[in-house]
Amino acid sequence: MLAAALLCLGADAAVKPRSKGFEMAKWVEIQNAILKELDRSYADSIPTDRMYKAAIDAMLAELDPYTVFVSEEDNDDFQMMVAKVYGGVGAVIYKPDQNGNVIINEPYEGSPAARAGLRCGDEIVAIDSTSTHGLKTDECSSRMKGKPGSDVELLVKKVWTGDTVSVTVTRERIHLPDIEYYGMLDSQTGYILQSGFTEGVADEFEAALKALRKQGMKRLIYDLRGNGGGIMQEAVGIASLFLPRGSVVVSQKGKAAQSNFTYHTTRAPFDTKMPVTVLVDGGSASASEIVAGALQDYDRATIMGRRTYGKGLVQSIRPLPYGCSMKVTTAKYYTPSGRCVQAIDYAKRGEDGSVSYIPDSLTHEFKTAGGRIVRDGGGITPDVELPLTKYDDIIYKVVLGGLLEPYVIEYVRNHKRIASLEKFHFDEFDAFKEYLRGKDEKLDVDSLVPEQIVPFIEEEIAVRYYYQKAGIQMRLRYDEQVKEALSR
Repeated sequence: MLAAALLCLGADAAVKPRSKGFEMAKWVEIQNAILKELDRSYADSIPTDRMYKAAIDAMLAELDPYTVFVSEEDNDDFQMMVAKVYGGVGAVIYKPDQNGNVIINEPYEGSPAARAGLRCGDEIVAIDSTSTHGLKTDECSSRMKGKPGSDVELLVKKVWTGDTVSVTVTRERIHLPDIEYYGMLDSQTGYILQSGFTEGVADEFEAALKALRKQGMKRLIYDLRGNGGGIMQEAVGIASLFLPRGSVVVSQKGKAAQSNFTYHTTRAPFDTKMPVTVLVDGGSASASEIVAGALQDYDRATIMGRRTYGKGLVQSIRPLPYGCSMKVTTAKYYTPSGRCVQAIDYAKRGEDGSVSYIPDSLTHEFKTAGGRIVRDGGGITPDVELPLTKYDDIIYKVVLGGLLEPYVIEYVRNHKRIASLEKFHFDEFDAFKEYLRGKDEKLDVDSLVPEQIVPFIEEEIAVRYYYQKAGIQMRLRYDEQVKEALSR
Protein backbone atom coordinates (compact mmCIF):
# COMPACT_ATOMS: atom_id res chain seq x y z
CA MET A 1 0.00 0.00 0.00
CA LEU A 2 2.79 2.39 0.95
CA ALA A 3 4.74 1.52 -2.23
CA ALA A 4 1.65 2.11 -4.36
CA ALA A 5 1.10 5.46 -2.66
CA LEU A 6 4.70 6.47 -3.33
CA LEU A 7 4.39 5.41 -6.95
CA CYS A 8 1.25 7.48 -7.33
CA LEU A 9 2.95 10.44 -5.69
CA GLY A 10 5.93 10.10 -8.03
CA ALA A 11 3.70 9.90 -11.09
CA ASP A 12 1.71 12.91 -9.92
CA ALA A 13 4.89 14.92 -9.34
CA ALA A 14 6.20 14.04 -12.77
CA VAL A 15 3.24 15.51 -14.60
CA LYS A 16 3.19 18.79 -12.70
CA PRO A 17 5.62 21.21 -14.34
CA ARG A 18 7.51 23.56 -12.10
CA SER A 19 6.52 27.19 -12.36
CA LYS A 20 8.68 29.77 -14.11
CA GLY A 21 8.97 31.57 -10.81
CA PHE A 22 10.45 28.47 -9.18
CA GLU A 23 12.93 27.95 -12.03
CA MET A 24 14.06 31.56 -11.87
CA ALA A 25 14.52 31.45 -8.09
CA LYS A 26 16.43 28.15 -8.41
CA TRP A 27 18.96 29.54 -10.88
CA VAL A 28 19.43 32.80 -8.94
CA GLU A 29 20.16 30.72 -5.84
CA ILE A 30 22.59 28.47 -7.71
CA GLN A 31 24.41 31.46 -9.22
CA ASN A 32 24.81 33.12 -5.84
CA ALA A 33 26.03 29.85 -4.32
CA ILE A 34 28.65 29.50 -7.07
CA LEU A 35 29.93 33.05 -6.55
CA LYS A 36 30.10 32.63 -2.77
CA GLU A 37 31.99 29.36 -3.12
CA LEU A 38 34.43 30.92 -5.61
CA ASP A 39 34.99 33.85 -3.27
CA ARG A 40 35.68 31.43 -0.42
CA SER A 41 37.72 28.78 -2.23
CA TYR A 42 39.19 29.98 -5.54
CA ALA A 43 42.99 30.12 -5.51
CA ASP A 44 43.31 33.64 -7.00
CA SER A 45 41.36 36.87 -6.70
CA ILE A 46 37.94 36.93 -8.34
CA PRO A 47 37.30 39.51 -11.14
CA THR A 48 33.76 40.00 -9.86
CA ASP A 49 32.76 42.91 -12.11
CA ARG A 50 33.89 41.17 -15.28
CA MET A 51 32.26 37.91 -14.27
CA TYR A 52 28.90 39.52 -13.51
CA LYS A 53 28.97 41.48 -16.78
CA ALA A 54 29.90 38.37 -18.77
CA ALA A 55 27.15 36.35 -17.07
CA ILE A 56 24.51 38.99 -17.78
CA ASP A 57 25.59 39.39 -21.41
CA ALA A 58 25.56 35.62 -21.94
CA MET A 59 22.11 35.34 -20.38
CA LEU A 60 20.62 38.08 -22.57
CA ALA A 61 22.30 36.65 -25.67
CA GLU A 62 19.88 33.73 -25.41
CA LEU A 63 17.01 36.12 -26.23
CA ASP A 64 17.70 38.48 -29.15
CA PRO A 65 20.54 40.85 -30.09
CA TYR A 66 18.51 43.93 -29.14
CA THR A 67 18.00 43.10 -25.46
CA VAL A 68 21.20 44.37 -23.85
CA PHE A 69 22.57 45.41 -20.46
CA VAL A 70 24.07 48.91 -20.15
CA SER A 71 26.43 49.48 -17.24
CA GLU A 72 26.78 52.89 -15.62
CA GLU A 73 30.16 53.48 -17.28
CA ASP A 74 28.72 52.60 -20.70
CA ASN A 75 25.81 55.03 -20.44
CA ASP A 76 27.56 57.86 -22.35
CA ASP A 77 28.30 55.58 -25.30
CA PHE A 78 24.74 54.27 -25.12
CA GLN A 79 23.32 57.80 -25.23
CA MET A 80 25.52 58.52 -28.24
CA MET A 81 24.10 55.45 -29.97
CA VAL A 82 20.49 56.31 -29.10
CA ALA A 83 20.51 60.10 -29.48
CA LYS A 84 23.67 60.84 -31.54
CA VAL A 85 24.61 63.45 -28.95
CA TYR A 86 27.85 63.93 -27.02
CA GLY A 87 29.92 66.70 -25.46
CA GLY A 88 33.05 67.42 -27.47
CA VAL A 89 34.78 69.41 -30.19
CA GLY A 90 33.05 67.86 -33.21
CA ALA A 91 35.73 66.11 -35.23
CA VAL A 92 36.57 62.62 -36.45
CA ILE A 93 40.12 61.65 -35.52
CA TYR A 94 42.53 59.09 -36.94
CA LYS A 95 45.58 57.56 -35.28
CA PRO A 96 47.64 55.40 -37.65
CA ASP A 97 50.45 54.92 -35.14
CA GLN A 98 49.90 54.51 -31.39
CA ASN A 99 53.28 56.11 -30.78
CA GLY A 100 52.56 59.02 -33.11
CA ASN A 101 50.22 62.00 -33.23
CA VAL A 102 46.46 62.07 -33.59
CA ILE A 103 45.34 63.29 -37.01
CA ILE A 104 42.20 65.32 -37.60
CA ASN A 105 40.37 63.24 -40.19
CA GLU A 106 37.39 65.54 -40.67
CA PRO A 107 35.83 68.27 -38.54
CA TYR A 108 32.05 68.60 -38.65
CA GLU A 109 30.72 71.66 -40.41
CA GLY A 110 30.06 74.50 -37.95
CA SER A 111 31.59 72.56 -35.06
CA PRO A 112 33.89 74.04 -32.37
CA ALA A 113 36.80 72.25 -34.08
CA ALA A 114 36.01 73.83 -37.45
CA ARG A 115 35.54 77.29 -35.94
CA ALA A 116 38.88 76.93 -34.16
CA GLY A 117 40.56 76.44 -37.54
CA LEU A 118 41.22 72.70 -37.27
CA ARG A 119 41.13 70.91 -40.57
CA CYS A 120 41.90 67.54 -42.13
CA GLY A 121 45.56 66.66 -41.79
CA ASP A 122 46.27 68.74 -38.68
CA GLU A 123 48.10 66.62 -36.10
CA ILE A 124 47.34 66.78 -32.37
CA VAL A 125 50.57 66.46 -30.43
CA ALA A 126 49.08 66.87 -26.95
CA ILE A 127 45.67 67.13 -25.26
CA ASP A 128 45.59 69.29 -22.10
CA SER A 129 49.40 68.98 -21.88
CA THR A 130 49.28 65.17 -22.13
CA SER A 131 51.18 63.78 -25.10
CA THR A 132 49.13 61.74 -27.52
CA HIS A 133 52.10 59.45 -28.09
CA GLY A 134 51.37 56.03 -26.63
CA LEU A 135 47.64 56.68 -26.34
CA LYS A 136 45.08 54.66 -28.27
CA THR A 137 42.50 56.33 -30.51
CA ASP A 138 39.66 55.83 -28.01
CA GLU A 139 41.81 57.27 -25.19
CA CYS A 140 42.45 60.40 -27.24
CA SER A 141 38.78 60.64 -28.14
CA SER A 142 37.76 60.39 -24.47
CA ARG A 143 40.18 63.19 -23.54
CA MET A 144 38.77 65.44 -26.25
CA LYS A 145 35.19 64.81 -25.13
CA GLY A 146 33.77 66.44 -22.02
CA LYS A 147 31.11 68.62 -20.51
CA PRO A 148 29.72 71.24 -22.91
CA GLY A 149 31.14 74.66 -21.99
CA SER A 150 34.45 73.27 -20.77
CA ASP A 151 37.73 73.98 -22.59
CA VAL A 152 40.28 71.58 -23.99
CA GLU A 153 43.75 72.76 -24.98
CA LEU A 154 45.26 71.09 -28.02
CA LEU A 155 48.86 71.35 -29.19
CA VAL A 156 48.49 71.15 -32.97
CA LYS A 157 50.97 70.71 -35.81
CA LYS A 158 49.33 72.44 -38.79
CA VAL A 159 49.03 70.43 -41.97
CA TRP A 160 50.36 72.91 -44.50
CA THR A 161 52.77 75.17 -42.59
CA GLY A 162 54.19 72.58 -40.18
CA ASP A 163 53.91 75.13 -37.36
CA THR A 164 53.03 73.81 -33.91
CA VAL A 165 50.46 76.02 -32.20
CA SER A 166 48.28 75.89 -29.10
CA VAL A 167 44.56 75.85 -29.84
CA THR A 168 41.91 76.16 -27.12
CA VAL A 169 38.54 74.71 -28.10
CA THR A 170 35.36 75.09 -26.06
CA ARG A 171 33.39 71.88 -26.06
CA GLU A 172 29.75 71.95 -27.08
CA ARG A 173 26.80 69.58 -27.25
CA ILE A 174 27.48 67.87 -30.57
CA HIS A 175 24.43 66.48 -32.34
CA LEU A 176 25.00 64.37 -35.43
CA PRO A 177 21.95 65.06 -37.61
CA ASP A 178 19.77 62.26 -38.92
CA ILE A 179 18.86 64.34 -41.96
CA GLU A 180 22.30 64.13 -43.49
CA TYR A 181 21.38 65.93 -46.70
CA TYR A 182 18.49 67.42 -48.62
CA GLY A 183 18.43 69.23 -51.93
CA MET A 184 16.93 69.36 -55.41
CA LEU A 185 18.00 66.72 -57.91
CA ASP A 186 16.34 68.57 -60.79
CA SER A 187 13.85 71.40 -61.14
CA GLN A 188 10.99 69.34 -59.66
CA THR A 189 12.51 66.48 -57.64
CA GLY A 190 13.50 66.90 -54.01
CA TYR A 191 15.80 64.46 -52.25
CA ILE A 192 16.18 63.72 -48.52
CA LEU A 193 18.77 61.34 -47.08
CA GLN A 194 18.02 60.19 -43.53
CA SER A 195 20.39 58.02 -41.50
CA GLY A 196 18.47 57.46 -38.25
CA PHE A 197 15.37 58.12 -36.16
CA THR A 198 16.62 59.90 -33.07
CA GLU A 199 14.67 62.49 -31.10
CA GLY A 200 13.49 65.48 -33.14
CA VAL A 201 14.11 64.04 -36.61
CA ALA A 202 10.43 64.32 -37.62
CA ASP A 203 10.63 68.10 -37.10
CA GLU A 204 13.92 68.23 -39.04
CA PHE A 205 12.31 66.23 -41.84
CA GLU A 206 9.32 68.59 -42.02
CA ALA A 207 11.65 71.61 -42.15
CA ALA A 208 13.53 69.97 -45.05
CA LEU A 209 10.24 69.35 -46.88
CA LYS A 210 9.22 73.00 -46.51
CA ALA A 211 12.62 74.20 -47.74
CA LEU A 212 12.40 71.94 -50.79
CA ARG A 213 8.86 73.05 -51.53
CA LYS A 214 10.13 76.64 -51.69
CA GLN A 215 12.72 75.46 -54.23
CA GLY A 216 10.01 74.06 -56.50
CA MET A 217 9.69 70.45 -55.33
CA LYS A 218 6.81 68.60 -57.00
CA ARG A 219 7.92 65.07 -56.08
CA LEU A 220 10.23 63.52 -53.49
CA ILE A 221 12.86 60.78 -53.36
CA TYR A 222 13.19 59.75 -49.70
CA ASP A 223 16.37 57.75 -49.07
CA LEU A 224 16.23 55.29 -46.16
CA ARG A 225 18.98 52.98 -47.42
CA GLY A 226 21.22 51.87 -44.57
CA ASN A 227 18.95 53.51 -41.99
CA GLY A 228 18.89 51.15 -39.00
CA GLY A 229 15.96 52.89 -37.31
CA GLY A 230 15.46 54.38 -33.87
CA ILE A 231 12.50 55.93 -32.04
CA MET A 232 9.10 54.64 -33.13
CA GLN A 233 7.33 57.94 -32.38
CA GLU A 234 9.63 59.75 -34.80
CA ALA A 235 8.70 57.26 -37.52
CA VAL A 236 5.04 57.94 -36.77
CA GLY A 237 5.71 61.68 -37.02
CA ILE A 238 7.30 61.34 -40.45
CA ALA A 239 4.58 59.05 -41.80
CA SER A 240 2.06 61.63 -40.54
CA LEU A 241 3.42 64.16 -43.03
CA PHE A 242 2.12 62.06 -45.95
CA LEU A 243 -1.08 60.50 -44.58
CA PRO A 244 -4.46 61.95 -43.59
CA ARG A 245 -4.89 62.86 -39.94
CA GLY A 246 -6.09 59.90 -37.86
CA SER A 247 -4.53 57.20 -40.04
CA VAL A 248 -3.11 54.14 -38.29
CA VAL A 249 0.65 54.06 -38.78
CA VAL A 250 1.75 51.12 -36.62
CA SER A 251 0.53 48.89 -33.79
CA GLN A 252 2.60 47.15 -31.16
CA LYS A 253 1.66 44.03 -29.21
CA GLY A 254 3.51 42.59 -26.23
CA LYS A 255 3.11 40.56 -23.05
CA ALA A 256 2.37 43.49 -20.75
CA ALA A 257 -0.83 45.48 -21.21
CA GLN A 258 1.10 48.77 -21.47
CA SER A 259 3.03 47.34 -24.43
CA ASN A 260 -0.14 47.11 -26.53
CA PHE A 261 -0.74 50.35 -28.38
CA THR A 262 -1.82 51.69 -31.76
CA TYR A 263 -0.17 54.83 -33.12
CA HIS A 264 -2.14 57.18 -35.35
CA THR A 265 -0.89 60.13 -37.39
CA THR A 266 -0.02 62.94 -35.01
CA ARG A 267 0.16 66.11 -37.06
CA ALA A 268 -1.43 67.82 -40.03
CA PRO A 269 -0.05 66.26 -43.23
CA PHE A 270 2.43 68.18 -45.34
CA ASP A 271 1.08 66.67 -48.57
CA THR A 272 -1.13 63.64 -49.19
CA LYS A 273 -0.90 63.69 -53.01
CA MET A 274 2.70 64.53 -53.99
CA PRO A 275 4.46 61.54 -55.59
CA VAL A 276 6.91 59.96 -53.15
CA THR A 277 9.56 57.31 -53.84
CA VAL A 278 11.18 55.61 -50.84
CA LEU A 279 14.57 53.97 -51.38
CA VAL A 280 15.35 51.00 -49.10
CA ASP A 281 17.88 48.18 -48.87
CA GLY A 282 19.00 45.38 -46.58
CA GLY A 283 20.28 47.93 -44.07
CA SER A 284 16.88 49.63 -43.71
CA ALA A 285 15.43 48.37 -40.43
CA SER A 286 13.03 49.02 -37.57
CA ALA A 287 11.66 52.59 -37.78
CA SER A 288 12.66 52.70 -41.46
CA GLU A 289 10.45 49.69 -42.05
CA ILE A 290 7.60 51.28 -40.09
CA VAL A 291 7.62 54.32 -42.40
CA ALA A 292 8.12 52.31 -45.60
CA GLY A 293 5.50 49.74 -44.53
CA ALA A 294 2.88 52.36 -43.67
CA LEU A 295 3.36 54.28 -46.91
CA GLN A 296 3.25 51.03 -48.87
CA ASP A 297 0.13 49.76 -47.08
CA TYR A 298 -1.74 52.97 -47.92
CA ASP A 299 -0.37 52.94 -51.50
CA ARG A 300 0.99 56.38 -50.67
CA ALA A 301 4.54 55.84 -51.97
CA THR A 302 6.47 53.64 -54.35
CA ILE A 303 9.02 51.57 -52.44
CA MET A 304 12.17 50.95 -54.51
CA GLY A 305 15.42 49.11 -53.89
CA ARG A 306 16.05 45.83 -52.07
CA ARG A 307 14.16 43.89 -49.41
CA THR A 308 14.64 45.49 -45.99
CA TYR A 309 16.30 43.92 -42.95
CA GLY A 310 13.18 42.58 -41.21
CA LYS A 311 13.30 43.92 -37.64
CA GLY A 312 9.77 43.92 -36.28
CA LEU A 313 10.68 44.18 -32.61
CA VAL A 314 10.14 47.09 -30.21
CA GLN A 315 12.66 47.96 -27.47
CA SER A 316 12.16 49.98 -24.29
CA ILE A 317 14.73 51.35 -21.83
CA ARG A 318 14.29 50.03 -18.29
CA PRO A 319 16.23 51.51 -15.33
CA LEU A 320 18.26 49.17 -13.13
CA PRO A 321 20.02 49.70 -9.78
CA TYR A 322 23.38 51.51 -9.49
CA GLY A 323 22.91 53.71 -12.54
CA CYS A 324 22.59 50.78 -14.94
CA SER A 325 19.85 50.20 -17.48
CA MET A 326 18.60 47.59 -19.91
CA LYS A 327 17.29 47.88 -23.42
CA VAL A 328 14.69 45.14 -23.60
CA THR A 329 12.42 43.85 -26.35
CA THR A 330 8.89 44.43 -25.10
CA ALA A 331 6.70 43.98 -28.18
CA LYS A 332 6.40 43.29 -31.88
CA TYR A 333 5.09 45.93 -34.25
CA TYR A 334 2.58 45.57 -37.09
CA THR A 335 2.02 47.76 -40.15
CA PRO A 336 -1.49 49.13 -40.93
CA SER A 337 -2.35 46.05 -43.04
CA GLY A 338 -1.47 43.77 -40.09
CA ARG A 339 2.01 42.68 -41.19
CA CYS A 340 4.83 41.97 -38.77
CA VAL A 341 8.06 42.35 -40.74
CA GLN A 342 10.22 40.38 -38.25
CA ALA A 343 12.38 38.06 -40.34
CA ILE A 344 14.08 35.98 -37.61
CA ASP A 345 12.28 33.89 -35.00
CA TYR A 346 14.55 34.20 -31.94
CA ALA A 347 12.16 32.10 -29.84
CA LYS A 348 12.87 29.01 -31.96
CA ARG A 349 16.53 28.04 -31.82
CA GLY A 350 18.37 24.97 -33.01
CA GLU A 351 20.12 22.66 -30.59
CA ASP A 352 23.32 24.64 -31.18
CA GLY A 353 21.54 27.89 -30.27
CA SER A 354 21.36 29.10 -33.89
CA VAL A 355 18.43 31.08 -35.25
CA SER A 356 17.07 31.16 -38.78
CA TYR A 357 15.00 33.32 -41.08
CA ILE A 358 11.30 32.63 -41.48
CA PRO A 359 10.95 30.83 -44.85
CA ASP A 360 8.75 32.44 -47.50
CA SER A 361 6.51 29.38 -47.37
CA LEU A 362 5.46 30.29 -43.81
CA THR A 363 4.70 33.96 -44.51
CA HIS A 364 1.16 35.28 -44.95
CA GLU A 365 -0.58 37.53 -47.43
CA PHE A 366 -2.04 40.91 -46.54
CA LYS A 367 -3.55 43.62 -48.72
CA THR A 368 -2.80 47.30 -49.13
CA ALA A 369 -5.54 49.91 -49.16
CA GLY A 370 -5.69 49.52 -52.94
CA GLY A 371 -5.89 45.73 -52.82
CA ARG A 372 -2.27 44.89 -53.70
CA ILE A 373 -0.82 41.81 -52.00
CA VAL A 374 2.02 42.29 -49.50
CA ARG A 375 3.58 39.73 -47.16
CA ASP A 376 4.82 39.51 -43.58
CA GLY A 377 7.79 37.71 -42.04
CA GLY A 378 10.64 39.06 -44.11
CA GLY A 379 11.02 42.81 -44.07
CA ILE A 380 9.46 45.14 -46.64
CA THR A 381 9.61 43.84 -50.20
CA PRO A 382 9.99 46.78 -52.61
CA ASP A 383 7.34 47.53 -55.21
CA VAL A 384 10.21 47.99 -57.66
CA GLU A 385 13.32 45.89 -57.06
CA LEU A 386 16.62 47.47 -58.13
CA PRO A 387 19.85 45.59 -58.86
CA LEU A 388 22.75 45.78 -56.43
CA THR A 389 25.88 47.56 -57.56
CA LYS A 390 28.60 44.92 -57.91
CA TYR A 391 32.26 45.59 -57.18
CA ASP A 392 35.44 43.62 -57.75
CA ASP A 393 37.02 42.07 -54.66
CA ILE A 394 39.88 44.57 -54.69
CA ILE A 395 37.42 47.42 -54.08
CA TYR A 396 36.35 45.85 -50.79
CA LYS A 397 39.98 45.29 -49.82
CA VAL A 398 40.88 48.92 -50.48
CA VAL A 399 37.78 50.64 -49.08
CA LEU A 400 37.00 48.34 -46.13
CA GLY A 401 40.64 47.50 -45.49
CA GLY A 402 41.49 51.03 -44.38
CA LEU A 403 43.73 51.88 -47.32
CA LEU A 404 41.67 54.77 -48.66
CA GLU A 405 41.61 56.96 -45.55
CA PRO A 406 45.38 57.52 -45.13
CA TYR A 407 45.69 58.17 -48.87
CA VAL A 408 43.07 60.91 -48.73
CA ILE A 409 44.80 62.55 -45.76
CA GLU A 410 48.06 62.47 -47.71
CA TYR A 411 46.24 63.97 -50.69
CA VAL A 412 45.09 66.86 -48.52
CA ARG A 413 48.65 67.46 -47.34
CA ASN A 414 49.70 67.89 -50.95
CA HIS A 415 46.73 69.96 -52.15
CA LYS A 416 45.80 73.17 -50.35
CA ARG A 417 42.66 73.49 -52.44
CA ILE A 418 40.64 71.65 -55.05
CA ALA A 419 38.19 72.77 -57.71
CA SER A 420 34.60 73.59 -56.80
CA LEU A 421 32.43 70.60 -56.01
CA GLU A 422 30.67 70.77 -59.38
CA LYS A 423 33.97 70.77 -61.31
CA PHE A 424 36.15 68.52 -59.17
CA HIS A 425 37.26 65.19 -60.65
CA PHE A 426 40.01 62.96 -59.33
CA ASP A 427 42.73 62.67 -61.99
CA GLU A 428 45.64 61.03 -60.14
CA PHE A 429 44.68 57.39 -60.61
CA ASP A 430 48.18 56.22 -61.54
CA ALA A 431 49.63 57.88 -58.43
CA PHE A 432 46.94 56.18 -56.34
CA LYS A 433 47.92 52.77 -57.74
CA GLU A 434 51.57 53.42 -56.85
CA TYR A 435 50.50 54.37 -53.34
CA LEU A 436 48.64 51.05 -52.98
CA ARG A 437 51.64 49.11 -54.23
CA GLY A 438 53.71 50.65 -51.46
CA LYS A 439 51.12 49.72 -48.85
CA ASP A 440 50.37 46.12 -49.80
CA GLU A 441 52.47 44.28 -52.37
CA LYS A 442 49.95 41.43 -52.44
CA LEU A 443 47.23 43.65 -53.91
CA ASP A 444 46.55 43.11 -57.60
CA VAL A 445 46.68 46.86 -58.22
CA ASP A 446 46.58 46.55 -62.01
CA SER A 447 43.12 44.94 -61.79
CA LEU A 448 41.72 48.10 -60.20
CA VAL A 449 38.99 49.64 -62.38
CA PRO A 450 38.85 53.48 -62.21
CA GLU A 451 35.07 53.56 -62.64
CA GLN A 452 34.68 51.50 -59.47
CA ILE A 453 37.18 53.17 -57.12
CA VAL A 454 37.22 56.80 -58.27
CA PRO A 455 33.70 57.56 -56.92
CA PHE A 456 34.85 56.49 -53.43
CA ILE A 457 38.01 58.60 -53.69
CA GLU A 458 36.13 61.68 -54.90
CA GLU A 459 33.56 61.37 -52.12
CA GLU A 460 36.25 61.14 -49.41
CA ILE A 461 38.24 64.05 -50.84
CA ALA A 462 35.13 66.23 -51.15
CA VAL A 463 34.32 65.69 -47.46
CA ARG A 464 37.77 66.93 -46.40
CA TYR A 465 37.42 70.24 -48.24
CA TYR A 466 33.67 70.93 -48.22
CA TYR A 467 32.37 68.87 -45.24
CA GLN A 468 29.99 65.93 -45.02
CA LYS A 469 27.18 67.20 -47.24
CA ALA A 470 29.63 67.58 -50.11
CA GLY A 471 30.49 63.90 -49.87
CA ILE A 472 26.82 63.00 -50.29
CA GLN A 473 26.50 65.32 -53.28
CA MET A 474 29.51 63.62 -54.84
CA ARG A 475 27.99 60.20 -54.12
CA LEU A 476 24.78 61.22 -55.89
CA ARG A 477 26.83 61.88 -59.02
CA TYR A 478 27.29 58.12 -59.39
CA ASP A 479 24.23 56.65 -57.62
CA GLU A 480 22.52 54.38 -60.15
CA GLN A 481 19.54 53.65 -57.89
CA VAL A 482 18.78 57.34 -57.46
CA LYS A 483 19.11 57.79 -61.23
CA GLU A 484 16.62 54.95 -61.73
CA ALA A 485 14.19 56.56 -59.29
CA LEU A 486 14.56 59.85 -61.15
CA SER A 487 13.74 58.22 -64.46
CA ARG A 488 10.35 56.91 -63.32
